[in-house]
Amino acid sequence: MSTYEILFSPTGGTQKVSRIVLEGLDCPVQTIDLSNRFTDFSAAALTPEDTAVISVPSYGGRVPEIAMQRLRQIPGNGARVIVVCVYGNRAYEDTLLELADCAGAAGFQVIAGIAAVAEHSVARQFAAGRPDAADREQLLDFARQIREKGDSSSPALPGNRPYKKRGGSGMVPKPTEACVSCGLCAARCPTGAIDVRDSKTVNAGACIGCMRCVTLCPQSARRLSGVKLAAVTAMLTPLCAKRKENELFI
Repeated sequence: MSTYEILFSPTGGTQKVSRIVLEGLDCPVQTIDLSNRFTDFSAAALTPEDTAVISVPSYGGRVPEIAMQRLRQIPGNGARVIVVCVYGNRAYEDTLLELADCAGAAGFQVIAGIAAVAEHSVARQFAAGRPDAADREQLLDFARQIREKGDSSSPALPGNRPYKKRGGSGMVPKPTEACVSCGLCAARCPTGAIDVRDSKTVNAGACIGCMRCVTLCPQSARRLSGVKLAAVTAMLTPLCAKRKENELFI
């Protein structure tokens, strides 16, 4: 029996949540990174005896489309799965339900769901520092409850079908004069939106606004438009004012 961590975490917040849950499950883990565009996801060899934790961020209340495309390539083969959606303290809307549906279609058996809060990937002041110590204790307790679950029944999850309409992010980071063309952003971009021959060139149509390039740039040389960032901040401020708590569905 093996435990798999299957995740899409461009800026690391989703991974932080995933690792806490897996720590609570207390077992060795193999990781499948859905953000690695060079992976052959169909080569995964899960069995009905295995357990997986599938974790994704919520993008506008939906699962990132590229993460779904890659998850569908993984043969679930009846493995039990905990689905986890991570959001930046606004709302996760249909994300958890959509993730469970996608996992089920890939052959996984959904036994639990978690909605958790992590630092917002665009406007980092929202949910800053989360998951924090209180989140950690709660997520570890969620893992304990899942371990103690005596059956493989599927939980009722919040969300709607049909899912809410996807919205374009429009949040395309651009290089500044500080860019030294090291190529790290191009190599690690989940969608290949940054030209590997010229990292200052970005395919806006392929960019999903995941903010990985902003997060990992050693020169802090990739940024969003100040006008767009200000607009996002103004929109999120009233929606994110109150601390949201993590939720377990089991």
